[in-house]
Amino acid sequence: MSTTTVETPAAVTGRGSAAGGPGPARPRGRRSPAASVASHGVLIVASLIALFPIAWLVFLSLGPDKDDYLHPGRIWDTMTFDNYAFVLRHTNFFDWLKSSLIVSLGTTVVGVLVAATTGYAVSRMRFPGYRKLMWVLLVTQMFPIAVLIVPMYQILSDLELIDSYLGLILVYCSTAVPYSAWLLKGYFDTIPFEIDEAGRVDGLTPFGTFARLILPLAKPGLAVAAFYNFITAFGEVAFASTFMLDDSKYTFAVGLQSFVSEHDAQRNLMAATAVLIAIPVSAFFYLVQRNLVTGLTAGGTKG
Repeated sequence: MSTTTVETPAAVTGRGSAAGGPGPARPRGRRSPAASVASHGVLIVASLIALFPIAWLVFLSLGPDKDDYLHPGRIWDTMTFDNYAFVLRHTNFFDWLKSSLIVSLGTTVVGVLVAATTGYAVSRMRFPGYRKLMWVLLVTQMFPIAVLIVPMYQILSDLELIDSYLGLILVYCSTAVPYSAWLLKGYFDTIPFEIDEAGRVDGLTPFGTFARLILPLAKPGLAVAAFYNFITAFGEVAFASTFMLDDSKYTFAVGLQSFVSEHDAQRNLMAATAVLIAIPVSAFFYLVQRNLVTGLTAGGTKG
């Protein structure tokens, strides 16, 4: 009578280890120590590269002389906050701040509203030419700013909107809305259509369904669109310097040019102003950052 011995995986593993073979296999998905060290090292280097320009700008803003950027070692012994005091007291900084916030927040509100309604209509409704509409929005992004300035100036002049906040807001919306509409359309596609049907059953109008059911679910996508619109308006130079004639209505991006003339460049004051400019953007990013990453990734797939 013969017997058959069945070896368990533990016995096999133990025998392999005892015989000097390879040890227990590493769990799937777990990195080796060397790979972890390498990946962390790459991330640290990338972070330092990204943070270096910001740190360098802050460092130069503490130099008392406009030519300190040529000899940065001297700044260590002469660090001062006088540049910040001068910018806040003796320039139109607060006028630039007011203008930038009016234009940026106005572009954000109007742009997100138009982009959201456009994206929702294309995502849910099948009207004649809805596909062509999205392609037209995409084509508008292909024109360079230099080509658009002249016709836009003529249009704003005919509407008597030159040197007005409303005119600049409309110009920025014309450049920010197409991308935002595409982004939000992709995000609305991920929201189940059954939610719209439930709204109709409850007696809501299409706009009521959009406002009361869809928009609360689309907060991450709206956060991304709002941040894009805000940044587009806050940092733009060409349109603002062309359409705004009164220096009290300059935005920050245009106001920075006042520190550079044909024969002089006050780089220390420019650096201090640039650091102060970053504060409103950082505050706005902090408000939307909770939904920002989710919104950037959610619109890429259709659920």
